[in-house]
Amino acid sequence: MAKNLFDSEIDELKKVRNKLDGNIEKAVELIFNCKGKVVITGIGKSGLIGKKIAATLASTGTHTVFMNSAEGLHGDLGMVCKEDIVIAISNSGNSDEVLSLMPSIKRIGAKIIAMTGNEKSPLGRTSECVLNIGIEKEGCPLNLAPMASSTSTLVMGDALAAILIEKRNFKPENFAVYHPGGTLGRRLLMKVKDIMHSGEEIPLVNESASVDELILTMTKKRLGAVCVLNDQNKMTGIITEGDLRRALSKKEEFFKMKSADIMTRSFTSAEDDIMAIEALDLMENRESQISVLPVMREEKLVGIVRVHDLLNVVGR
Repeated sequence: MAKNLFDSEIDELKKVRNKLDGNIEKAVELIFNCKGKVVITGIGKSGLIGKKIAATLASTGTHTVFMNSAEGLHGDLGMVCKEDIVIAISNSGNSDEVLSLMPSIKRIGAKIIAMTGNEKSPLGRTSECVLNIGIEKEGCPLNLAPMASSTSTLVMGDALAAILIEKRNFKPENFAVYHPGGTLGRRLLMKVKDIMHSGEEIPLVNESASVDELILTMTKKRLGAVCVLNDQNKMTGIITEGDLRRALSKKEEFFKMKSADIMTRSFTSAEDDIMAIEALDLMENRESQISVLPVMREEKLVGIVRVHDLLNVVGR
């Protein structure tokens, strides 16, 4: 039964897709050029889907609010202005609460986009353009409960949002501004400079430092590496715990070595202004993964960041 319902709704979506015409382009242009906001209205299941569409549009750069049609009849219509676009959702195009709003919306001067399965319905006739969400059967065994019609409405809203994302050149960093909380916000907003260990936390030794000194520094700072500077305070290499283990293979020479003898000179670094997720990719998407990354600003060492620091922030 479950697979049959999936198949039924997929088939209905294909039919709705095949009905797409110039009206969706007209709707996009109306929304894109809107000087006010987009107000989505509906009642019942259509209202619930309308809330989701409003949330998707709002989070992707379109100033959008939802107005329950029944509440609109009792004062919430005051949120609608002349410069607004109203997207009215009614599968039948005959919902009393939705239709009762239309004369006032027309009087206010806002333009109307209808999402309906009946283009010739009263709602369709009163609108600037109609997005046809009409389906032939619901998927419900009784063909009564809104199922395929709700799905087609939702996908039509997603289609509007997707086109507008491209038209606005909306980028991940723009998306992040509207999603500052949780893992998603951290992944898209946090930069390396927000996470890195800096100042006194940076483990530093000179090229001439002894093995004893660099081990003491690495142990004290507990970041798994030591940055090596020359006499001009320019970073010339990095020593990780792995470098120390490899140096230990030369037991007779080990304690006579200096930092310059052990350090990796061709080290990978990152600018402090790059996104944390970019730094994580830089450390992981390579032939040999690294766990510590020096952070630079205009070729000057300003910090150090570990893969664990980045994973704690951006997750996976």
